[in-house]
Parts: sequence; C-alpha cells; structure tokens
Amino acid sequence: MLAADWVTISALATAGGTLVLALATFASVRSANRAARVAELSLLAGLRPLLVPSKLDDPPQKIGFVDDKWVLAEGGRGVAEVGENAIYLALALRNVGAGIAVLDGWRFLPGRLLDLEHPEPDDFTRLTRDLYVPVGDVGFWQGAFRDPADPEFAAARQAIEGRDWLTIDLLYSDYEGGQRMISRYVLNPREDGAWLAAAGRHWNLDRADPRPR
Repeated sequence: MLAADWVTISALATAGGTLVLALATFASVRSANRAARVAELSLLAGLRPLLVPSKLDDPPQKIGFVDDKWVLAEGGRGVAEVGENAIYLALALRNVGAGIAVLDGWRFLPGRLLDLEHPEPDDFTRLTRDLYVPVGDVGFWQGAFRDPADPEFAAARQAIEGRDWLTIDLLYSDYEGGQRMISRYVLNPREDGAWLAAAGRHWNLDRADPRPR
C-alpha cells in the first residue's frame, strides 16, 4: 500500500511539474508575442506617412505636366486650371508622418464632400509617375483630365469655371506599399483667384479605424 502511495505521489508530482512548466511556457510565449507585436507596431509607426496641405509660408512647388505645361502651387494652396484640351490639377502637400509617402492614385469630385465612408481603392485613377513626399518636408500631387468628351472633364470644367468647391481624394502608402491611406482635401475658391487647400478626413485602409462608428 505504501509503495502504491509513493507511485501515486510521484505521478502527481510529475503531472504538477509538467503543468507548471506548460503554464510557464504559455506565459513566456504570450509575453514574447506581445513584445513582438509591440515591436512591429513601433516599426510601422516609424514608416507611417500622413499628408496634409503644406503651410502658407512653405515654398511653392513648381510642377510640370507631360505636355510641357507648368503650374506653381503656392504653400497651402492647390491649382485648378482649364486649358483648351486639358484640365490641370495640383496640390501642395506636407508630410507630417514618420515615413516617406508614396502617392499611388487620385479621385476628383466637384463640390464639398462630407462622407464618413472612404471610397474604394479601385475608384482611383493611377498616377503615371511615382510621386514622393519626404518626412517633415513638402511635395506635391498632380493630375489632369485630357479627354474633353469625358463626362468627368465637363463636370470638372463646370466646377472650376463656376468657382465651386473642389474635392480631391489621394491614395498613398509607405515606401514598402503598406499602411495605405486615403486623405481627402478640399479646395476653397478665394476672391483673389487662388484655391485654398484644407484636409477634410484621413482613412486607414490596412488597420483598424481609430474612430469606430
């Protein structure tokens, strides 16, 4: 009977030790995963761009188009010009994020949009060249309509010539193509002929929305 008791005690001790070891391993793995997640978030934060209109006293951006058309986007302003066969759009930008911004696409709409939901990435027009905005520095976006028969051309022309508000959505990411953002800007027509730029909303596409609705 005593031998059996010792066998039972030994088995229980072994099982207890195994359980303690398993719990310690679980806690260690959980802690390591948490540390890895924190490190990942820290790394992503260091790469994250955020584009806003440049400041009014920022240097102007000289912007050239493929047809040798040149425009000057003053600090804190945009450009909206109607030509004979093209409509030229531009926006002076400043990157207030921690990572370089790579612009990927754009969307233009007449009027002032107040939507809470972001448009889909497939709704954007792809840029024909890479545009970068360095960290803590200024840059620009540019786009153009070149088909007078396109309904978007007519709508843009009417809004620009009528001095209406203009809405521009930009799709961009970090330099690795991750952390995609959509930022919405509006151009406010001023009496001096300028278009004053303001940021309306920013949406995160690849992580949780910090403003759940």
